Amino acid sequence: MRILAIDHGTTRMGIAISDEMQMIAQPLEFIPADPFDRFMVRLKEILAEKEVGLILVGMPRNMNGSYGPAAEKVREFVAVLKESLVTPIQTWDERLTSAQANRFLIGADVKREKRKEKVDKTAAAILLQSYLDRGV
Repeated sequence: MRILAIDHGTTRMGIAISDEMQMIAQPLEFIPADPFDRFMVRLKEILAEKEVGLILVGMPRNMNGSYGPAAEKVREFVAVLKESLVTPIQTWDERLTSAQANRFLIGADVKREKRKEKVDKTAAAILLQSYLDRGV
């Protein structure tokens, strides 16, 4: 089974997918967050195409481990997903994934205009890879 990761955002949702052996995460795409019904249609297409067995949603946390307003938005998002999907959903700490994604893309010499469209799916891949590497 594959695992799909979502880097939740108010403008774009970054999507990454694991290989079938759950060893390697790769960025897939970003889906505009609005309109939400279109987001859900595309998400359901990906879930079916890729035979996803688990959805991993990044949970933003403050550096001290506490949860802020962004975490509440993610909790609401996860609640809506759970009402609409049968695929199991889990959250995972996403601290600094966007910063890591930006550093990675800058290091790869990706121009600023292109970074904007790649950062969300790259952050989702970093989130997913950290989950895959957890050693369980």
